[in-house]
Amino acid sequence: MSNQDFEGASPKSTRRSESATDWTARTAREAFSSASSLAGEAAEKVKGAAADTAATLTGEVKQVLDRKVEGGAEMLGLMSRSATRAAEELEGQSPEMANLVRAVARRVDGFAGDLREQSVDELIRTAADFTRRQPAVVFGLAALAGFFALRTLKSSPSISAPSIQPSQSASSGAGSRRNVS
Repeated sequence: MSNQDFEGASPKSTRRSESATDWTARTAREAFSSASSLAGEAAEKVKGAAADTAATLTGEVKQVLDRKVEGGAEMLGLMSRSATRAAEELEGQSPEMANLVRAVARRVDGFAGDLREQSVDELIRTAADFTRRQPAVVFGLAALAGFFALRTLKSSPSISAPSIQPSQSASSGAGSRRNVS
């Protein structure tokens, strides 16, 4: 083989390796682009499924809370009716006390009616507005609730853990051995 033949073969082999390199790079870019678009589509599907699940759960929780609020309103209505009956029984013995009980019963009944007419979202908005307008009252009520919770926990009988200390016989045996030594 002559020098010319060798020099002539070199540009062809370089072109072949460049085209193979270009083809490899292009194929890698296409694969990466395809993988990226598939990952993006999968991420969008996951986001959509998560949003649907969250919306469904939120709706279910709101329905449960609405039923609980309705049940609470019914319970307040029962309390109001019971207080009104108690006021009727008190009328003969203590008219002032009967009037006070009736006034409380009317307020509780009004509160129950307000609860029946509001959804959980409206109740949360109302509570948030009250907290913004009267933060000191809310803080005071929270402190009072904490105080009562602490007093309740302190006054409840506690269950003591079993003792880990050695029994009398084991300690007296150890003491007698010390004296002997």
